[in-house]
Amino acid sequence: NIYGHNKRKIIICHLGNGASITAVKDGKSVATSMGLTPLGGIMMGTRTGDLDPSIMYFVAKRENKTIDEVYDIFNKESGMLGVSQISNDSRDIEAAAVKGDKQALFTEQLYARRISDFIGQYHIRLGGADTIVFTAGIGENVSVIRKLILEEIKDAMSVVYDNEINKKTFGGKQTKITTSESKVDVWVIPTNEELMIVRDTVRVLNLCEDEEC
Repeated sequence: NIYGHNKRKIIICHLGNGASITAVKDGKSVATSMGLTPLGGIMMGTRTGDLDPSIMYFVAKRENKTIDEVYDIFNKESGMLGVSQISNDSRDIEAAAVKGDKQALFTEQLYARRISDFIGQYHIRLGGADTIVFTAGIGENVSVIRKLILEEIKDAMSVVYDNEINKKTFGGKQTKITTSESKVDVWVIPTNEELMIVRDTVRVLNLCEDEEC
């Protein structure tokens, strides 16, 4: 159990069609990759993630589109879908990558690079992370993406992982994929978003009853 005590510095990589990275220190979130809206942060299934703000102006002028149209493209036609020109589904992109599709391979590499950038940033923010968690649809099931990310960070963070265990970890398995030599533990842990929504709803309702809000 990685939550054996609260004195932990954890980077949680929630990777699905929507995705975010969160830095957790002593049981509390101290930073998250999403900004004002889910469009910020890492690239996702159809969202751009962080961009130079001037790109909005550049695309609108170059393509003769309104700000609303460009905003719609950034949210619904970008990310994995836009880069790969195949799909917003990582399974389709992985299938194409296995066949050697260059754009699919580039999409996976770019996705991993953007995530590793945030992991490095949060490693510093936490004063040295001791645990990384992969969760959600891609984080739990796509070993190729996990491997690409770990290859990006392994030297800087002294991560030593077992790729055979990594490849066998999918379909709801909770598994530690690093070895005893690794300075940072890396876990794959299934998420249960529905349960968390229910718990938060109950907590908020109870709070409102107590405070008469």
